[in-house]
Amino acid sequence: MKHFLTLFILLISVIVTQAQPKQAILKVLDKQREAWNNGDIDTFMQTYWKSDSLTFVGKSGPTYGWQNTLDNYKRGYPDKAAMGFLTFKILKVNLIDKTNAFVLGGWNLKREKDAPGGYFTLWFRKIKGEWLIVCDHSS
Repeated sequence: MKHFLTLFILLISVIVTQAQPKQAILKVLDKQREAWNNGDIDTFMQTYWKSDSLTFVGKSGPTYGWQNTLDNYKRGYPDKAAMGFLTFKILKVNLIDKTNAFVLGGWNLKREKDAPGGYFTLWFRKIKGEWLIVCDHSS
């Protein structure tokens, strides 16, 4: 019985330890969605690694660097009407190790004249205690 109790406590601690980073990552995505729906691309971009090494891959191919990614977002979504209302469907959050995670999900925009959507894969890295997107592949 003593071994069973020890194993049970160990299992619970592992589950709790893994749940905390997943919840933190989901909170980042919620912050991102909220900023987008407020028409605030600058706050939306705070969830990305502010580095020339940030990689964003979209339908036009890869973009490197935080500033280039911000500039592309602002060109593609010049106002709140173009941004629409964003929703996510998170399909998977996999912790790779203590500082890296992989996220798979879907995105949808609801706009006055259309409703585009697609899928994304995100590589999150914990940098200086903060979970940030270091690579985004959205289609």
